[in-house]
Amino acid sequence: MSRVLIIGCGGVASVAIQKCCQVSEVFTEICIASRTKSKCDALAAKLEGNTSTKITTAQVDADKTEEVIALIKNYKPELVMNIALPYQDLTIMDACLACGINYMDTANYEPEDINEPNWRAIYDKRCKEEGFSAYFDYSWQWAYRKKFEDAGLTALLGSGFDPGVTQAYCAYALKHEFDQIDTIDILDCNGGDHGYPFATNFNPEINLREVSAPGSYWENGHWVEIPAMSIKREYNFEEVGQKDMYLLHHEEIESLAKTIPGVKRIRFFMTFGQSYLDHMRCLENVGMLSTTPINYEGKEIVPIQFLKALLPDPATLGPRTKGKTNIGCIFTGTKDGKPKTYYIYNICDHEECYKEVESQAISYTTGVPAMCGALMLLTGKWNKAGVYTVEEFDPDPYIEALDKYGLPHRESYSPVLVD
Repeated sequence: MSRVLIIGCGGVASVAIQKCCQVSEVFTEICIASRTKSKCDALAAKLEGNTSTKITTAQVDADKTEEVIALIKNYKPELVMNIALPYQDLTIMDACLACGINYMDTANYEPEDINEPNWRAIYDKRCKEEGFSAYFDYSWQWAYRKKFEDAGLTALLGSGFDPGVTQAYCAYALKHEFDQIDTIDILDCNGGDHGYPFATNFNPEINLREVSAPGSYWENGHWVEIPAMSIKREYNFEEVGQKDMYLLHHEEIESLAKTIPGVKRIRFFMTFGQSYLDHMRCLENVGMLSTTPINYEGKEIVPIQFLKALLPDPATLGPRTKGKTNIGCIFTGTKDGKPKTYYIYNICDHEECYKEVESQAISYTTGVPAMCGALMLLTGKWNKAGVYTVEEFDPDPYIEALDKYGLPHRESYSPVLVD
C-alpha cells in the first residue's frame, strides 16, 4: 500500500521500524537510511523473515539536503519519516519540498551550535519579540507552513510521546471532556533503573541540553522563565511510586499555548533522581555540556559530543533496565458550567518493551507514536496541507492506534493536582 523512507537507525528509529513491520498491510515497503549503513543492514537482517514488509537500506548524510534529495528521487517514497537528530529537521524538510513528499518527525528543530553567529542573531530577535529565551522551539519549522501549503504537502511535527502523544491527549480532553481547559500539567515520569551511575535514556546531546536549559511555563498569556531545575514538586505516580519532578521548558507548551483556546497555564514536569542531577551539575560546572568547540592537542572537539562518546549508548540500555514509565496530562477546567479535573496517561514497562522489540521504554514510547503518526498520514486520516503539530488533528484515530499498538491510555477523573 505504501512506500516509506525512514531516516535514522538509533534506538527510537529501531522501535518505529519494527512497529511499522507489524503493520505491513500499510507499510508494504520501507527503506532504512542513515549515515552508518551497516546499522541499517543489521536491523534489516534481524527483521528478515519476520515480516512481509519489503525492507531495503541506504546510506545518507542527513546534514546534506542534496544527499537526501537524491535518495528520495531514487526511492520515490510517499512519506519521509525523520527519526534522525533534530539538528537535521530543516535539511530533510527542504528535501521533501524539493521532491514533493510528505514529512514527519518526532522532535522540533534545534540548531546544533547555539553559539553560531547567524543562529544567535535569530535567537536574540525572537527573545525580543516574544520575551522567551529557551532554544527549543517550533518557530524554525513553522516558518515552512506556507511552503508546504503551497506545495499541497503535509509536515507533521513532533509525533513522539512528549511532544506528540501529550498533545493528542490535550486535543482529546478538549474534544471529549471539557468546554474550557484552564490548566494543563504534563508529567513525565521514568521509574526505570539501568544500573549505571550515570546514563541518559535518549541521545545525550539532546537530553542534557534540554535539562540544563532554563525552565519556563505559560501563564496568563505570557512566558515565565525560571533558572534550570529551580522548581521541584513531588508526585506519587501509579505503579512507579513517589518521585521528585522538576519544571522544564518543553516544546509542546509553545504549540499548546496557541492551539488550546483560553488556557491559563501550561507546565511540564520531568522526574529525576538525585544521582542524575549531581552528575549533570558536575559535568556542567566543568564545561562538559558546552557546545562551543575547543582545541585539544591540535584537534577541535565539542565537549558535549565528546561526553556523548563516553556515556553508555541509550540503545544498549534495554536489557538492563527495569521499572516503568508513567507519562500523561492533568487538566482542570469546566464542563457544562461545572468545575472538572481529568488525567489521561500511559504506563509502560521497560522489561515488556525489551521482550517485544529489544528496547527500553523511553525509545518505545517515542517509536510507537512515530509509527502511529505515519499511519495517520498514510491512511489519509490526517491530510491537511501545511505544517502542523499533533494536537491540530483529530486525536481519536491516533489514540486508537496507540491503544492498539502498545501504548494504551488510562484515565482518572479525580487526580491529585500539582500545586
